[in-house]
Amino acid sequence: MTDESFHLTPLDVRRFEFAGALRGYDKAKVDQFRDQVADELERVTRANQELDAKAKGLAEQLKQFKDRDKALNDALVSAQQLRAEIREQADRESQLILREARAEGDRLLDQARTDIRRLTTDIDNLERVRRTYLLSLRTMVEKQLAEVQALASAAPPGADSVKGASDEAPGANGAGSERKSGSWLDTMVRE
Repeated sequence: MTDESFHLTPLDVRRFEFAGALRGYDKAKVDQFRDQVADELERVTRANQELDAKAKGLAEQLKQFKDRDKALNDALVSAQQLRAEIREQADRESQLILREARAEGDRLLDQARTDIRRLTTDIDNLERVRRTYLLSLRTMVEKQLAEVQALASAAPPGADSVKGASDEAPGANGAGSERKSGSWLDTMVRE
């Protein structure tokens, strides 16, 4: 029922003059009513202005709250994305560390296996050298023993008393000594 083009202010109400008419209303009561209407219109206008100002303030606050809400939501989304990215990066780094550790472990195992093979070969070579040395030592000792026996059997006359004395000495006999030294060498060569 309100007409948007019709605006009545309290000043308009106070200045409005009613035309006089025969048998019309009581002029004092009309003026009094007009003043009351103007006062009420002023009060309503002030209240309306206050409500408009309050509505604008609330609208501004609402806008600020919406902006904050949007900023919080954006921050939350960013934090979730950042958390996901950090988790992915941590997973990638842990996988990389594991791969590097496995590769290093494999490398160390291969190196240890290579060292074991080399040491085994060295031990086998040393064992062959030891056997060869003991065999050559045995051959040399047997040769020396054969020379000693040959010298003993070709001893000059009168050397029999020396030979007999040496035969009586324990372990000095050529055959016993050969057996003893041969056993000892056989044992060393077999090892």
